Amino acid sequence: MKKSLFYTLFLFFFVSQISAQDKHFTQFYASPLTLNPALTGAFDGSYRLGTIYRDQWRQVLDNPIKTFSMGADLRFDAPGKNNNDDAIGLGLMFFNDKVSVIDFSTTQIAISMAYHKSLGGGKRQFLTLGAQLGLTQRNVNYESLDFHDEFDGFNGYTGTTLEELPTNNFAFADYSVGLNYTAKFGRSGRIFVGSALHHFLQPTISFYETDAEGDKLYMKLNGQFAASLPLTRDNRVSLLPRVLIAVQGPHMEINAGANIRTAMGKYGGSAVHFGAWARPVRNSDGLGLDAVVAMLGFEINSVLLGLSYDLNIGALQAKQRQSAFEISVAYLGNYDNEEIVCPKF
Repeated sequence: MKKSLFYTLFLFFFVSQISAQDKHFTQFYASPLTLNPALTGAFDGSYRLGTIYRDQWRQVLDNPIKTFSMGADLRFDAPGKNNNDDAIGLGLMFFNDKVSVIDFSTTQIAISMAYHKSLGGGKRQFLTLGAQLGLTQRNVNYESLDFHDEFDGFNGYTGTTLEELPTNNFAFADYSVGLNYTAKFGRSGRIFVGSALHHFLQPTISFYETDAEGDKLYMKLNGQFAASLPLTRDNRVSLLPRVLIAVQGPHMEINAGANIRTAMGKYGGSAVHFGAWARPVRNSDGLGLDAVVAMLGFEINSVLLGLSYDLNIGALQAKQRQSAFEISVAYLGNYDNEEIVCPKF
């Protein structure tokens, strides 16, 4: 069924705001290849497979905004006699975001590479430099929209529009670089500090063939911090604080919170995670609290499962009860529970 003029107006408002929009996951730590290319291969093991799905604004839209990503990365020793503790990571990532009510979608395929330089012996500290190259395509289906000149006054929107519409899809190359530092302390303590610069060539993102400055995708700079802090002597209970700060053009978003990890079973091969988060944002309306988040996660040997629920509490969002749900799953091959480097839930 075609959409009304409301959706047509919404489309062009949405497209005009693309430069301020980007990949967005509440469980950002469960999607490392969209977060920072320097996290490619940032784990102890041979390979990692992961996927994450986000369902947003189901309460106010007939079809919610759906975001999906999946990735795979490998880690192997760097060649050379003098690089025994160094490692190389290679990754492949797929991303899709779809606004179903107007059939607008963004799809990206990207490859990434990272070099993990060991600082000292024992593989307890690494400084990593990563890069990512992606190809992005954006599409809109004009057949799903109604225009004012299609209305015949009797039978509804049955005519054919004379609007001069641009092409319904375009593609562009995109580049990102990142830096990350990881360190282990004690038996199971970990810290992770990193930063990434996305879209640093600011590609043109207009459906029209133009190089206007307003049609450039803003660069995005993000910084992230994470840690695993044992709370008990037997390391069965840990505090996992996480902070992500992202700045893109005039917009800023902060995701901050902490999870508690509790090991289950005699040998601690399984664990339960639970936590709470807050997301302040800054935009043209100023600084405010956009959402609060509840999170629940499970580890079963090498399988990691995460669930999160966003409750928007901004003035407009609260009135319409907007929310979002995410589910993530990851598998770590050749996994050693005592030596995991990449942050878990």
